[in-house]
Amino acid sequence: MTRSRHALVSAAVILALFVTGCAKQPAVTQAAAPPPTGAPVAAAPAPPVAAAPEPAPPVVTARPAPKEFAPEPLLPDIYFDFDKSAIRPDAAKVLQASAEWLNGHADRTVLIEGHCDERGTEAYNLALGDHRAHATRNFLVAHGVIARRINVISYGKEQPQCSEHNEECWSLNRRAHFVLKAE
Repeated sequence: MTRSRHALVSAAVILALFVTGCAKQPAVTQAAAPPPTGAPVAAAPAPPVAAAPEPAPPVVTARPAPKEFAPEPLLPDIYFDFDKSAIRPDAAKVLQASAEWLNGHADRTVLIEGHCDERGTEAYNLALGDHRAHATRNFLVAHGVIARRINVISYGKEQPQCSEHNEECWSLNRRAHFVLKAE
């Protein structure tokens, strides 16, 4: 009796699955709007939008023309640890002085170039250079420099300052470099 009962339950389950089947996607139909009647109605003006917080400035993707920007000796490079974009304590002191200089020269626009050493892929180093440039920018903004005056670009490992293959040289290439828009 238990065998026939088992067969009956199995048949009922199979029949239930067969009847219900798989869930089907609902048919998508596009209803046409009814034809307009009467006089045209002007659309209501959009409600005013509250001022949004200042968005992050766009990342400069095009390479600036070299003659547009020039280095400023009073804005020295800062350096980063291997595979890091955090501002080191020694770099923070340099950046504090750079922020003071930039705040005193409010008419100048700065481009921060993010650089990396030769280790890692091109894509990885471009991203890391971008993180370094943004970390530098964020530090300056936190110290009073107006964000719209600062652009960033990453050169990754494309423009090494030193071309030897050792840690001393690599440490010189892991940097943020400042150039100013020529007046």
